[in-house]
Amino acid sequence: MISFIYMGRLIAVFFLVVIVAVGYFKFSHSSVSLTSPIPKVYGANTDLNSPANNWFPKIVSTKVPYGLNLSAKSAILVNYDTGEVVYSKSPNAQLAAASTIKIMTALLALENKNLTDTITVSPKAATIGDDSMGTTEGEKLTVKELLYGLMLPSGNDAAVTLAEGTAGTEDAFVAKMNQRAKDLGLKDTLFINASGLDVDGQDQFTTAYDLVTIARYTWENYPEFRNIASTDHILIDANVTHKSFDLYNETNLLTTYPGVKGIKPGFTWNANWCLVTYAENGGKRLIGVILGSEDRRGEMKELLDYGFAYYGIRVSHPGLDLQK
Repeated sequence: MISFIYMGRLIAVFFLVVIVAVGYFKFSHSSVSLTSPIPKVYGANTDLNSPANNWFPKIVSTKVPYGLNLSAKSAILVNYDTGEVVYSKSPNAQLAAASTIKIMTALLALENKNLTDTITVSPKAATIGDDSMGTTEGEKLTVKELLYGLMLPSGNDAAVTLAEGTAGTEDAFVAKMNQRAKDLGLKDTLFINASGLDVDGQDQFTTAYDLVTIARYTWENYPEFRNIASTDHILIDANVTHKSFDLYNETNLLTTYPGVKGIKPGFTWNANWCLVTYAENGGKRLIGVILGSEDRRGEMKELLDYGFAYYGIRVSHPGLDLQK
C-alpha cells in the first residue's frame, strides 16, 4: 500500500515539473522586445542556439539556371520560410551595397527607440546631401516619421537623424550596427555610416548572403517595418515641430510586379544598382538581393520569375517597367 502511495506522489511531482517547464518556455518565447539583443526569428530551423535564432540561407545547389545570366556582381534568392537558396551568384562576395544598408539602420532604430519618440534634426543630418526626405535643421520628427523618410525616398538626412537620436553620434551608432551584424552571426559585413553613402578611402561592404539575412530578420520581427517598407506614398502633415513631407517609395517593382511588398533599393557610383526585394505569390514567399547590377529591376524580375517558376507558380506582369 505504501509503495502505491509513494509511486503516485512521484508521478504527481513529475507532471508538476513538466507543466512548470512548459509554462516557462512559452512565457520566455512569447514576445519580441524592442530592447532584446536578439529577438526571436521564426523559420524552418528550430535550433534556438543559432546566432540569428532560427534562420540562415541554406545553399542546396550551385547549378546556374539555364537562361539566367545576370550582370549583377552578386545575387541571392531565398525561400523566405525555409531558407532554401533558389539561386545564388557569388553570394559571399564583399561588396558596397549603397542605401540597402539602411535596413540595418531601421532595425537598430526599431530595437532601441519607440515609434513615438521625437528626434531633433542636427546640422549634419540636414546638410548631408544626395537623397533626402527634405528635413531642416532644428525640426523635430518622430521615429516613425523618420522611418518613412528613411525607407521611401531613402533619406540620408533621416538615416543620420535616427543614428544620432539612437546612439548620440553617428559613429557610436555605426559601432552598434557592426556589433548587431556580429550578433546575427554575420562575418562579411562592415558598416562605416548609417546611410550607405560612399566615403573616399574607406571600405563599406556586405554580401548578398549577409544582407538577405538582415532583411529577412527585420521583415519578420517588425510589423511596423513591413508596413512602412510596403507603403507606396504618404503625406506627413505639418505640425508645430516640422513642415509637411510628401514621400514616395523608390522601391523598384513595388507597384509593377505582382506580389512585391518592398524592401529597399540603393545606388552609388561605387556600388552601382542594388536592390532587396520581398515578394509572395501562390503561397510562396521569396526574398532576394542584387548587388552591383546594370539593371536591378530587370534582373530582379528575372530572379523572381525563376524563383516562383521553381515552385510551379507562373506570375503574369504585363507592361513591366524595366528601367533601373
